[in-house]
Amino acid sequence: MLETDKIFAGSIPENYDRYMVPLIFEPFAADMARRAASLSPGAVLEVAAGTGVVTRALAPKLSPGASYVVTDLNQPMLDFAASRQAPDSRIQWRQADALALPFENATFDLVCCQFGAMFFPDRTAGYREAKRVLKPGGHFLFNVWDRIEENVFANDVTSALAEIFPDDPPRFLARTPHGYHDPALIRSELEDAGFSRVAIETRAEQSRASSPRLPAVAYCQGTVLRTEIEARDARKLQAATDHAAAVIAARHGSGEVAAKIQAHVIVATV
Repeated sequence: MLETDKIFAGSIPENYDRYMVPLIFEPFAADMARRAASLSPGAVLEVAAGTGVVTRALAPKLSPGASYVVTDLNQPMLDFAASRQAPDSRIQWRQADALALPFENATFDLVCCQFGAMFFPDRTAGYREAKRVLKPGGHFLFNVWDRIEENVFANDVTSALAEIFPDDPPRFLARTPHGYHDPALIRSELEDAGFSRVAIETRAEQSRASSPRLPAVAYCQGTVLRTEIEARDARKLQAATDHAAAVIAARHGSGEVAAKIQAHVIVATV
């Protein structure tokens, strides 16, 4: 992962929430909220919350007496998440680094993280921090994307951009969001961090959009892929988006489009 892979700023948070969240994140957020609520946690910490799609799904399912601390490394993402959330006295918003959590030991019943672990510079350190702040018997619930070939629109966009920039193709999606997909490695790093029980489930969903342009805009302008495109030639952002849309249309049709998305869902118990 490159240092720039972590910078979600400028117009990216708004575009991310407008386009990426309904395209790929909402189905897995609903799944995560269901799993989290089934554990009946009294104190919840969410790390790498992004624009708050899990927060919006999970908060209504928690008990009236629960506490919910929502964190992200990127203040612009956290600010956007807070602006989208209905007023809720149980929720505390806090900028925090998942590798250096500003909380006491054994504070939470549940730590959850949707599609954030891939961005940890040191995943084992991040997992140790999750374990440290969990109470005995607590759970660390998170998910990561499977390999890019199992996530069709992401793969389509990556292939399209390689045609626009053949000498230096933007590889953010393959490198980081889809770069941490080996269940054996995930299990090993969690065990190295001290988790004794690890369950991993691979789950497929459908990514749906009303037109092929929406996935193209979502990936090219609502993720750090935008930064990579503009670093190569800022004048080509629109052309790159248009070409990605054309590739998706050629493969999936010009009307409503749907394609497979797939992730690993992990529950690690203290």
